[in-house]
Amino acid sequence: MRTEATRAATFAANRAQGTVTFDVRLQDGVTRRADVHESGSLRVRFPSPEAEGLSAVFVNTAGGIAGGDRFDIDISAGEGSRLTLTTAAAEKVYRAPGPAAQLNIALKAEAGAHLAWLPQETILFDRARISRRIDIDLAEDASLLLCEIVVFGRAAMGERMRHGEFVDRWRMRRGGRLAFAETVRLDGDIGEKLAKPAIANGGVAIGTALIVPGDEAVAARIREASPSFGGEVGISAWNGFAMARFCAQDAARLRADMMTVLGRASGTALPRLWLS
Repeated sequence: MRTEATRAATFAANRAQGTVTFDVRLQDGVTRRADVHESGSLRVRFPSPEAEGLSAVFVNTAGGIAGGDRFDIDISAGEGSRLTLTTAAAEKVYRAPGPAAQLNIALKAEAGAHLAWLPQETILFDRARISRRIDIDLAEDASLLLCEIVVFGRAAMGERMRHGEFVDRWRMRRGGRLAFAETVRLDGDIGEKLAKPAIANGGVAIGTALIVPGDEAVAARIREASPSFGGEVGISAWNGFAMARFCAQDAARLRADMMTVLGRASGTALPRLWLS
């Protein structure tokens, strides 16, 4: 008979782990890769050269995220460089009978650098459990365009996330000072909580866009598109950055709203994978 310790060891041995660490530097006016390290089931690819900036695409060869998995991403954009990051597809987080999956993301942009973190959606299946941490370190004059979309079940296929755990911790430092911090936690009967008017009013998709630098002029430019929004979008600016919050009844509407906001917020072109 297998002991509990044996079962735990077997479970741990079958968990996916992946790490990607790399930095980019400006060379002769063009952003180029420097040191790149990959391990486990996480990979990064650089699909095509660009005029000045560089694009990178993350690929999870494990085919999704399950309980007990761990993925670590550490990216640094050197002085004056331009880097856009995305994912090859929507990331799926499956049910977790044991420990929650962990996703740790560290982003750094040095003086004059521009960093765009634009992954496609994260889809949580019923009873999924995930803890995500995003740490951002910006030089005072660096710029950032960041978005995240979380979908609680695939509504188009009749799937809803009813129970599970989602913990999302964000910390942003600018010029060495903490400029933004928040932690979102949804657990237990998530489906019931999302149905409440004060939380999501029945929506199954939420999102956030963070724009640095950002001010009321940026927020006003985004608000001009309000008549075209298919879901709820709230825009505000404070402390030198702007933020848009999204909530929609389905992922497609939220994705369309996010694309509109990102287009108005920055001159950065959306990754081609977003348009396919």
